Parts: sequence; C-alpha cells; structure tokens
Amino acid sequence: MKFDPEEIKKAAKMNFDAAWNMGTDLIHKSTLDEQYPRTSIAFGKAHPVYDTIAKMREAYLRMGFEEMMNPLIVDEREVHKQFGHEALAVLDRCFYLAGLPRPNVGISDERTDQIKAILGDIGDEGIDVIRKILHSYKKGEVEGDDLVPEIAGKLEVSDSLIVEMIDQVFPEFKELVAQSSGKTLRSHMTSGWFISLESVLERNNPPFRFFSIDRCFRREQQEDASRLMTYYSASCVIMDENVTVDHGKAVAQGLLSQFGFEKFQFRPDEKRSKYYVPDTQIEVFAFHPKLVGSKTKYSDGWIEVATFGIYSPTALAQYNIPYPVMNLGLGVERLAMILHDATDVRALTYPQIAQYSEWKMKDNELAKMVFIDKRPITSEGQEIAEAIVKQCELHSSEPSPCEFAAWEGNIGDKSVKVAVIEPEEDTKLCGPATFNEVLAFESDILGLPNQKKWQKAFDNDSARTGIRFIDAFAAQAAFEIEEAVASGESEWETRARIIKVPSEINIKLEPLAQRFITSNNKKIDIRGPVFTTVRAEIG
Repeated sequence: MKFDPEEIKKAAKMNFDAAWNMGTDLIHKSTLDEQYPRTSIAFGKAHPVYDTIAKMREAYLRMGFEEMMNPLIVDEREVHKQFGHEALAVLDRCFYLAGLPRPNVGISDERTDQIKAILGDIGDEGIDVIRKILHSYKKGEVEGDDLVPEIAGKLEVSDSLIVEMIDQVFPEFKELVAQSSGKTLRSHMTSGWFISLESVLERNNPPFRFFSIDRCFRREQQEDASRLMTYYSASCVIMDENVTVDHGKAVAQGLLSQFGFEKFQFRPDEKRSKYYVPDTQIEVFAFHPKLVGSKTKYSDGWIEVATFGIYSPTALAQYNIPYPVMNLGLGVERLAMILHDATDVRALTYPQIAQYSEWKMKDNELAKMVFIDKRPITSEGQEIAEAIVKQCELHSSEPSPCEFAAWEGNIGDKSVKVAVIEPEEDTKLCGPATFNEVLAFESDILGLPNQKKWQKAFDNDSARTGIRFIDAFAAQAAFEIEEAVASGESEWETRARIIKVPSEINIKLEPLAQRFITSNNKKIDIRGPVFTTVRAEIG
C-alpha cells in the first residue's frame, strides 16, 4: 500500500469532522450526569501541555499513524552513527547518565571489633555473612537499595543498626563519586527512530506510519521563556519507497489544521542536520488568527511550528535501512503556548512554581476567602444577630440619644434583653459605614457602600461576599452575649467605632488570600465609621 499526500490530508479532515460531529464531549458529559448528580461531581482541569499531547495523539491516530514508544536512553555510539563527524557537537548538548561505583570493601580485625560493638556479639559467622553480602553487592548480585535489609534479615537485627554500622565502619560508601557511563538521555526523537525502525524491519515490511510523543532532554546553557532542558517532542515517520517532501507537507497540513491553523508556508531550514538529505529539511510556518496583533514576534500571525525532512541514506545505512524515511517533528510546548495564549514556557509548564508564573486569582475566588470570624453557636444567638441587624436597618438614621429593643428571651436558664443603642447626643443610631459590603474588585478586598460611584464593583455579583459591616458586628455581638451568659455576667455592652482593619469588625481573610494580596501589591481596605452599640441585660 502506497501513501498519497492528498489522501493523508483528506483522511485527517474526514476523521476530524466525524469526531466533531459525534459530539463526544457532550455524550461523555451527559453520561456522567446520569450516573452522578451535578452537585456531587467536579470536572477536573487538564495541564495545558498534557492536554495538547492528548489532542495531538488523537490527531495522529485520525490520520492513520500507529503509536510507538522509542528508546529514551541512547548510547553515545548511536549518536556517532547518526551524525558522523558532527556527533561531538550533538553530544555536547546531551545529558550523560552516571552511577555510583560499587566499592570493594574488606573487613579487617579492627573493623570486626567495630561491627561487634554496634551489632553485639554476632560471632565469626555473622562477620562472614556481612563479608559475603558485601561481595555480592560488589558483583551486582545485590542491589543498593536491598543491601541494608539483606544484611539485617540474615543477622536478624534492625535496619537502623545496619545503617549505623555502614556509616561508621565503612567510610568508602560515603566517599563514593558518581562515574559517567556512555549512555545519554535522548536529546531528540530521531535518535530513537533509527533504533526502532531497524528493529521493525526485522519482522515487518514497509510501508510504515509511526508517531511518538514523549520527552527529550537537552543540556541548554540556561532555561528561559522559550526553552527548557526537558521538553515533549511530537514526532512521526513514514517509511515508503516513494516517500517525498510532499508527504511531509501533507502531514504538516493535516496535523496542524486540526488545531485551527489555516495557512502554511514551507521554508528551507538553514540548520541542515547531518541526518537529513540536503535540501529536504523544511521548516513549517503556520498562520493562526489568534496571533494576529499579539504582543509577540508572531504578531503577523505566522509562527514556526514544525520541521520535517528525508533521512539521509548514509545515516539509514548505518542501521541497515534500505528504504527512504520522512520524519516530521514539532515541540509540544510551543504548540501549547499558542493554544493557551502563553508567553513563557516555564510558566506554562510549571505554573505552580512562583518564580516562573504570575499568580492570578479571580475576584470571585478571592470573595470566597472572606468570612465572618466569630458567630453565635446557639439558635437563640442566631436570632439575636438577626434582630440586631433588623433594628439597625429600620432605625439607622434615628437621631440620638436613642434605644431600640431588639430581642428578649432565654438562653439556657437566663433571661436576656438585647437592645441597639446610641447614648451620645447629636448623632444617629448607626454610623455611615454600617451597611458597607465587603467585596473583591480588581484583586483588592474592599468595604464599600452600594452607591453609583462603586456601581462597577457591585456589578460582579460573584465577587460580592454578601457580608456587610453590620452583619459581622451583629454576629460578634451575639457570640459575646452567649459567652457573657455562660460566664455569669449580669450585663454586657459592645461598640463598633471607626473601623481600621477587618478584625475590628469581626471579618477575617483566609491566609491564602492574604498572601495573594501581599504578593501582588494589592490592598485590603475595610474601614469606616460604624459607631453602633449593643447592650444586653442578663437576669
């Protein structure tokens, strides 16, 4: 079976449209809704890189590619086979794997005495057991993480004593220095493709279409907004007698069109990797409307997203591969940055690490972190709080001195009378900030009056806490009346004056909200004149 480039593009579009029309997301969601009530299930949030990988896998599968996992650990000899004289320059960017050597330790008479001082009199037989296990460890018959339990089990002593013995008697273990091997972490997917394709040809005949999406590692001088030392490569190969660069163009278009890219440009790649046939290494630039006018170097809408080429017959011959192979690869993180409007790959990949990403929190999230601190416990206390609020709402503008009965009844075996009062003359029952509401606005926590001046802040209902100064003060007053009854007080009085900080009006923020506001130089402005007094008589 031969692969036609136009058929590749047609298959990609047909399968993509079919999957879209099926409405798989809606089917999945409705099925879950039938099994679980909406109130009891929360849909999770995918990481942008893994989300892009999942969509990329589906895109490749829709185009008829078979998924393969390529070797991640590659011997440096493979790099020499692929790059020839340029291998050293490539290996300079590779991470080499290293391991600790296994020391050849002996047990002298002095060490025997030290061992027995720690483990007790284990006899010559016990010393011989330790000697044999250490010898087996040296030969690789006992793994490093099994050494302690192996000795402890044979001698029937605790692991902690064996750890102490090794630490004090055998300093060779502490002085070990890692030694590099000839094995490297894959720096690009191509190094794995050559190994895989050679093996596949031993049992199957082409044509082949394979793809692999997996990690690669590159020893960059430093990580920055556009590069990491570990990244995901989405790579594919087509092995066929008649494969050409047209197949690369078709795969690129078929693949990227499924992610919203509309137009493509194919430009010769000046890097000219050794393992590609000269003049077949092509960079793929794609146009995406989301990039137009963006504050990036891609404001014209064009961005390099992939590279493809035909593997060199010379490199393929090193792996006994007699057929031409087209390889296309793209960086998953670069595509994810476009799809998720990201400008820094570090922040995209590691959003949880503060030094990489800006901490963002929506106003409605902040509002949920504001709460009334002290609240009444009893049902009577809750009634008292509600009654205090009601009297203030009814009589807040009454001239003083004045007093309004709020609640009368029993708490336990004590009779209680509660009133809202203002004993001073020439003022009102409540101060002007009494009915200010706490809300989040542009990442600030504010206590504001519901007036036209602040209409924009109050328009976002989800960022309103619903907590007014009077609500918090009434809750605290009721809570303290309950405490006064419990402690045997005969009367009690509390007053809210000019509020300067949230705690003075019984309002508290979760520590997370405090850290967010402090970290982003935002403000907590909950203040104002309340001047409301509550008095209780306890009989």
